[in-house]
Amino acid sequence: MSAAEGPLVVGVDSSTQSTKVLVVDAATGRVVAGGQAPHTVSSGTGRESDPRQWWDALCAALHQCGEAAHEAAAVAVAGQQHGLVALDAQGDPVRPALLWNDVRSAPQARRLVEELGGPKTWAERTGSVPGASFTVTKWAWLAEHEPEAARSTAAVRLPHDYLTEHLTGLGTTDRGDVSGTGWWASATEAYDEEILAHVGLDPALLPRVVRPGEVAGTVRDSHDLPFSKGTLVAPGTGDNAAAALGLGLRPGTPVLSLGTSGTVYAVSRHRPADPSGTVAGFADARGDWLPLACTLNCTLAVDRVAALLGLDREAVEPGTTVTLLPYLDGERTPNLPNASGLLYGLRHDTTPGQLLQAAYDGAVHALLGALDLVLDQDADRTTPLLLIGGGARGTAWQQTVRRLSGRPVQVPEAKELVALGAAAQAAGLLTGEDPAAVARRWKTAGGPVLDPVERDEATLTRISGVLSDAASLLERGARTD
Repeated sequence: MSAAEGPLVVGVDSSTQSTKVLVVDAATGRVVAGGQAPHTVSSGTGRESDPRQWWDALCAALHQCGEAAHEAAAVAVAGQQHGLVALDAQGDPVRPALLWNDVRSAPQARRLVEELGGPKTWAERTGSVPGASFTVTKWAWLAEHEPEAARSTAAVRLPHDYLTEHLTGLGTTDRGDVSGTGWWASATEAYDEEILAHVGLDPALLPRVVRPGEVAGTVRDSHDLPFSKGTLVAPGTGDNAAAALGLGLRPGTPVLSLGTSGTVYAVSRHRPADPSGTVAGFADARGDWLPLACTLNCTLAVDRVAALLGLDREAVEPGTTVTLLPYLDGERTPNLPNASGLLYGLRHDTTPGQLLQAAYDGAVHALLGALDLVLDQDADRTTPLLLIGGGARGTAWQQTVRRLSGRPVQVPEAKELVALGAAAQAAGLLTGEDPAAVARRWKTAGGPVLDPVERDEATLTRISGVLSDAASLLERGARTD
């Protein structure tokens, strides 16, 4: 390993499936070391993980980085949003964490919206209309279905909070991640005590919200970690806010992220409040806002369809008139938490490759439908759409997004943007810079731009028509719990 030009920083991405770590030169953005370790997610009636796996995975990934991690001057943790981590008085989980894609709290979400003033009131108050992904609905589900676990809870954390607290010994969070809970008021940037009282959650159980640029703490003495004692710990944030930092995102530039979930978002100077619930009015990790729309079913759903057909994920064929809505885990955009997948328009001459293309079309359709709601009205519609996430380098994904958006598409060459965003936040602690400016200095968003093609209005109209006609059938879905 050649000598670094500046201090080293560590960025962590603790996602649904694994924890990834990058050690980065704060001066140049050069990645000098990296590590990764997996997690497991339950495949039963819900989506759960033992938070202690996340810590074990973080330790394993850091040790893979060798001496570079020991030399780091600062660290930041980015994590999957929304997950409910309930801890007892000793700091141990009272039960596995309920993850963002666990939709069992859909009835509680509907009830909370109705009981506290309706969608418009929630949007104005918290920036978002809570769905089953939001933490507040998961706490309501826990209190109703597992009251003993709720009574045993002495601290409530988000996934990134849990890891940051293990590093520092202090209970902290940040505005980006806490804005996805449903109990943080975006208008006042404080916990909403009326909402907390309504769901029976004592605000004393929640972490302190650390401001952007503030030091969350220092690494405490731990034999599990290769860090030096006293290494600075940044606030950290949620995964999408970290990716926005990792891209050095400026207001008005749209991002489409293709991962386990699919998201579309952009930085805005205006506090969002969409009463339809399509756009979540999240805060970013800098002091601006990050209006975002999310689908539960993205790359995993399309890969599952490819596996069922016995095809490689790139084996798409044009010319399909089939509509496939791949809502294999329920759906968030549109808000159909009990939905299952739907196939419409199958004919004798339909090929497996056309069915696979229909799955891509169905996955991309909802995200692009939310794009205009995410962007400010004065945003330049010719700005390239930044395509990131695990699917971004897939030709079939790229071509589907181009065809259905009609926009130029840019694919950043930098990998692991969530971890890079966390690293940029850690670097900002050392230099006093805006983390997004750090990432722009690192040139993380650079990559080829694919020219626009004519927008496929016929496919968009066909999918919208099927979705409208089948909404009630989709909502009944295959689940009866």
